[in-house]
Amino acid sequence: MRTATLVSVVVVSLLVAPLVPQSNAQIWEAIAGAVTNKVISLWDHGEVELMEHYCNYIVTPMIRRWQLYYRGRMWCPGWTTIRAEATTRSRSGVIGDTTRDFVRKAFQAGIITEQEARAWLNS
Repeated sequence: MRTATLVSVVVVSLLVAPLVPQSNAQIWEAIAGAVTNKVISLWDHGEVELMEHYCNYIVTPMIRRWQLYYRGRMWCPGWTTIRAEATTRSRSGVIGDTTRDFVRKAFQAGIITEQEARAWLNS
């Protein structure tokens, strides 16, 4: 979901809020808060340990053909310049797919051995 869409939803909500009767305003505020929290939770970032190195990842949502997908990116500063990417429909699976892409690229670059790569790809 693009930032412009999120901004549009917030602007429309703010424009419609004064038109809602006072008794319903609390309901609209609760709904707007719940929707905002749900939209914000689609993004994620953090750090994982991979082969005794700390790596950063970012998960961002995107819409393709009217369906929600997640794109993951991973990089390991201080270890290698390799950047991994993966796109899936599963928010929980995108980090695993991104990690597997990183391991494949690291093996192809000769940074890790075949045994280390197999251990990560098969787990």
